[in-house]
Amino acid sequence: MTVALPAANPRKTTSVRQLGLVDIGALRAAVLAIPEAVWEAENAAKPNQFAALDATRHIVFRFIDSPHDWRGSHDRAAWPQWRAVIEPVLAQATRDYGYARGVFPRVMLARMPAGGVIHPHIDANPAAKWPHKIHVPLLTNEAVTSFFGGEEHRLAQGVAVEVDNLGAHWVSNAGGSARVHLIFEYYDADQPDPDWLAPFLLRGVAR
Repeated sequence: MTVALPAANPRKTTSVRQLGLVDIGALRAAVLAIPEAVWEAENAAKPNQFAALDATRHIVFRFIDSPHDWRGSHDRAAWPQWRAVIEPVLAQATRDYGYARGVFPRVMLARMPAGGVIHPHIDANPAAKWPHKIHVPLLTNEAVTSFFGGEEHRLAQGVAVEVDNLGAHWVSNAGGSARVHLIFEYYDADQPDPDWLAPFLLRGVAR
């Protein structure tokens, strides 16, 4: 049986899509209060252990069940205590999509240290091909450079953006302070599944 290669969701951006200003006040204050020991423990237990991320630390709140299927996801231990300050930011950032049943399969904080890098890579797993990939900068500086869609960008604090995660992308923090982003995925549960998904899963790749 011939199975088509997984194709990207045509609704996804191929560069950077501005989603507008969001109120990050409560979330930013909560992030500033995170003890270093919590960052260390959460990062050590994170499910996204990829070499390209280098020294960037993560606190993961929601994550996919399989790298092959975005439709299954679960809450992680930290989610209940953070949900009240994160959900309003998610709602504001995604308001323009207009999805009646929007789903957030992955939600996390990412802290890049001063002088840190995220090496060039693409989000290659099939579960990354359908949801929108969205960043909300909570802490940043003028020397943080992000590369998406073939161009360098400086993402503004408090402004939500959808980014192209399927093309080569990288980040460099040449400044003297850490960069912290809320990063999440978002998709429309009412959008029909792509034609390639069912035969892909039937081959037993994901299960």
